[in-house]
Amino acid sequence: MALFRGKASGAGEAKVAGERSLLLGIGISAIGIGMYVPFSLVFFHHVTGLSFTLVGLVMTVTGVAGLAFMPLAGSAVDRFGAKRVNLVLYGIRALGFALYPFAGSLPAFAAVALVTALADRSFSVVQQSLIGEVARGAARDRLQASTRALQNAGMGAGALLVSGVLALWGTGAFTHTAWANSLAFALAGLLVGRVRAVPAEGSGPSAGRPAAGYRTVLRDRPFLGLTAANFLTALGYCALSVLFPLYLSTWLAAPDSLTGAAFTLNTALCAGIGVLVAGRVRRSGARRTRSAALGALLFATAFAGQIVLGTLRPGQSATLAALLVIVVVYTLGELVHSPSGGALSVSAAPEPVRGRYLATYQLSYSLATALAPSLFTALLAVDGRLPWAVLTAAALGAAVSLLLLERHLPAEAVHAELPAAAATRRPATAAA
Repeated sequence: MALFRGKASGAGEAKVAGERSLLLGIGISAIGIGMYVPFSLVFFHHVTGLSFTLVGLVMTVTGVAGLAFMPLAGSAVDRFGAKRVNLVLYGIRALGFALYPFAGSLPAFAAVALVTALADRSFSVVQQSLIGEVARGAARDRLQASTRALQNAGMGAGALLVSGVLALWGTGAFTHTAWANSLAFALAGLLVGRVRAVPAEGSGPSAGRPAAGYRTVLRDRPFLGLTAANFLTALGYCALSVLFPLYLSTWLAAPDSLTGAAFTLNTALCAGIGVLVAGRVRRSGARRTRSAALGALLFATAFAGQIVLGTLRPGQSATLAALLVIVVVYTLGELVHSPSGGALSVSAAPEPVRGRYLATYQLSYSLATALAPSLFTALLAVDGRLPWAVLTAAALGAAVSLLLLERHLPAEAVHAELPAAAATRRPATAAA
């Protein structure tokens, strides 16, 4: 069965009302995130004056609490609409960072961090729902690709910006960075507020009217299968940040500078060619399940390459060249999988319960992120190639699962542009 077939009609390429404002807001928001995420412990230590131990403890507890809040955020999206909830979360984040410099005691910091963490953890669910609310067809894939490219570029720019500020003014500049973050989130919210939702298909939810509950999601076996397949792929997304640095320093005995080079290459490719790669995939007419499966196969290829490299252990120059090639293949897998996988999950979710569906789907990312550090370190302690073997098997399993699920998912989810003969009915288990 061919992964790619046919040509996209381009009918779904119409611009979204307020799209430029939406993307500009996402870019500005990403700059704000990049200004503190790479320095989280140091950032909050200098902003609040609390010890690293207390800051780390509060961040862990509030982060777990944020995960527990995600299902409630999904319900809020279904009741009030993604745009409204999105604006509320931007407002909470803006207020939180404005208050951080005044949270010098443990109770005050814990309170501000908790409220901000609830908004941060739920934001991905709401943003995915917003894309589904404002776009249809191939426009969803385009927005997914543009959003990812802007997030990578914005976070990189934010990290560079705060590094320059700290070099000039020292750690005291962290306080002003917190207020800059607050301003960035407030401005992003104002810009995103200009986007307009497209009319709901069929009997979509109206504000204030409760939709079906999470039992609807749990009865939808194809969507749960899609979520499980995404968990397998999500483990691969964690590899570059969690496993790669440990593998380099322990198993390959390579210099730590290679980690920075790999991150820089990955970020530059995501920001520079992400939209181009996604556009090429979209114009090929590939079904979303098949392009997402292709991305998983590229992941598997990169992970298998790490096994070969870890077995041969060539000299430093050869290792550097091989690692850069592997990172390029890995990044291409990310660029192919992410837009298609994101649009697939959004389009597979019935409109009245889209928030609940996407909250469930996003938990696959959160669970993988939580599991990855302990899983990778345990496997690495046995053999440096073992975690890559597990990731290869997981990525291959995800690819096969996506292809098997294709016939069971709604046609409007599988196809960015529905063929004339495609059935448009949704599986009975997914009916709201």
